[in-house]
Amino acid sequence: MLSIPPRGQGLHRLTKFQTPEILFGPGALAQAANAVAALGVERPLVVADRNLARTPWLERLLDDLRRRGLQPAAYLDVTPNPRSSEVIAGREAYADHGADGLVALGGGSVIDTAKGVAVLAANGGEILEYEGIDKAAVSLPPLVAIPSTAGSGADVSQFCIINDTERRTKVTIVGRTLVPNVAVIDPELVSTAPPEVIAQAGMDALTHCVEAFVSLARGRLTDALAVDALTGVWTNLERLVQSPDDADAASEMSLAATRAGMAFTNAILGAAHAMSHPVGGYCDAPHGTVNSVLLPHVVRYNAEVCADDFAVLAGAVGLSDTGGDRTVADRLADEIGGLAERVGMPSTLSPLGVRAGDLELLTERALADSCMMTNPRRPEAVGILDVYRAAL
Repeated sequence: MLSIPPRGQGLHRLTKFQTPEILFGPGALAQAANAVAALGVERPLVVADRNLARTPWLERLLDDLRRRGLQPAAYLDVTPNPRSSEVIAGREAYADHGADGLVALGGGSVIDTAKGVAVLAANGGEILEYEGIDKAAVSLPPLVAIPSTAGSGADVSQFCIINDTERRTKVTIVGRTLVPNVAVIDPELVSTAPPEVIAQAGMDALTHCVEAFVSLARGRLTDALAVDALTGVWTNLERLVQSPDDADAASEMSLAATRAGMAFTNAILGAAHAMSHPVGGYCDAPHGTVNSVLLPHVVRYNAEVCADDFAVLAGAVGLSDTGGDRTVADRLADEIGGLAERVGMPSTLSPLGVRAGDLELLTERALADSCMMTNPRRPEAVGILDVYRAAL
């Protein structure tokens, strides 16, 4: 189980740092079949979505797997904010194929779906039963994750987020067994992502950096990764949104997203993600978009207890340090909002379908989210409700 130290002790405690094996660089996709075979997989189920299937990447991967002597099948019925029903259907596809491992090719939704399929393949039951921390006790089948976006960090993380459509909320599943065996990160895949998806993924990565750096479970390894990643996102996101075929920007954003993913999977997250998950489930809104709206408000909320940490992050992206830590933290919040606006994100939750009458329910669900455990400021219902109101 997750052990949460008091604030201020996270940098001076024994920590465990976990990542998958990582293959990184342009052309890395060509090595994916070798990685799958090295895990002893013979009949992989490739999880992707129908948008990804219209790019060259899926057929290229399937061809590589076949040339390697493997027998793949593809499962493509995945949507953004993946539903529990899609995980169940994926588990059926896994069984029908007689699969012995998984390859996830796509964004965070695809990778989370593949993780959910792996959980059910090994442990049985219903995916929503695994909400919480370390509920999947049986080791999962091998999983190779190949991200097609630069942002979710799902390819290196222990998180799996699934939409409970009956309750209209997202379920957070966390556990070391959910970390993929291998992450194959090829920046060339980002070139086929639409600009709005690049922006959403990038703002998600930025949120990972900020929340990991102030998390109660942070450590020196995660801090270094979070700061480096934040600088990378800040420098390259706008450039990539404007020119998705910019190879240098794609490489830098992919590297930043990977660093951010390694930071947050070990440090965990905070109130922005805990508040984002209920909104995403309730309104079926893109996760990165919701994060981009909430993050400036959460920075101001948390600055009551950790303005000095936000001042460090502000310095890492070149903001002025004049006026004291709280002033600098507010400046960082303003600049995050400005970046979000420049890459096309909305400034409030209202365009996403959130209404004033929804906020008490969203607050209740946010307080129950696992990510809230590591938020630096002890959350209370009135404070979280006020943050939602400010973001509305």
